[in-house]
Amino acid sequence: MENEPLPEIENEPLPGIENESQSGIEMAYVKGGTFMMGATLEQGSDTSNSPLLPHEVTLSDFYIGKCPVTQAQWETVMGNNPSHFKSENLPVECVSWNDVQAFIAKLNEQTGMNYRLPTEAEWEYAARGGEQSCGYRYSGSDEIEEVAWYCENSEEKTHPVGTKKANELEIFDMSGNVCEWVNDWDAPYGDSSQTNPQGASNGSSRVARGGCWSFNSHRARVSDRDSHIPGYRHRVLGFRLARS
Repeated sequence: MENEPLPEIENEPLPGIENESQSGIEMAYVKGGTFMMGATLEQGSDTSNSPLLPHEVTLSDFYIGKCPVTQAQWETVMGNNPSHFKSENLPVECVSWNDVQAFIAKLNEQTGMNYRLPTEAEWEYAARGGEQSCGYRYSGSDEIEEVAWYCENSEEKTHPVGTKKANELEIFDMSGNVCEWVNDWDAPYGDSSQTNPQGASNGSSRVARGGCWSFNSHRARVSDRDSHIPGYRHRVLGFRLARS
């Protein structure tokens, strides 16, 4: 049965769209708002003892990639392809947080744009569907098979981006396929309300979100988080872009 079409989204014009189009990067407009971040009730009872304290977060408008950065997009900018699973429309992987910063610097120089990694709060808000959130456990559904490549359906490999159902904001692959680096240092959540949080000012590990092709369904929940040292590379780790 075909999925019902998602509601129309009134996207604001993207400044510098000519350069954005040339880079092949499609961005979704995310209208700012207030949401509960962390281990909220729909995420499951097994999150109750985790450090993911639910807390209120308010965000300004931003843009986020509709899909993870692909190998073709990476190679266009960097001139190489570090990925273990190779094909141009697969997500790039085996990239460290530090590698991603080098990619972003070159991309911004080439396009005149101001791309960056999303903050952890921006990532989770977008994964939850922003103001259009239906309160799903995964990004776009309570049925993981609809939206995610994970350990039980991936055949132990990544898959072309955008081939599963999109979430409420027409964003793909925020559950499963590859884990995604975000900008924040890893630190416990507080329980106080925050506005445009940037995370801890320092740390030893950077946060990655979203689960991946080799993780189980619990790791694909929109609240789940992981972390690694900034120089760590693995075939489960990729990223998507954001900008203000």
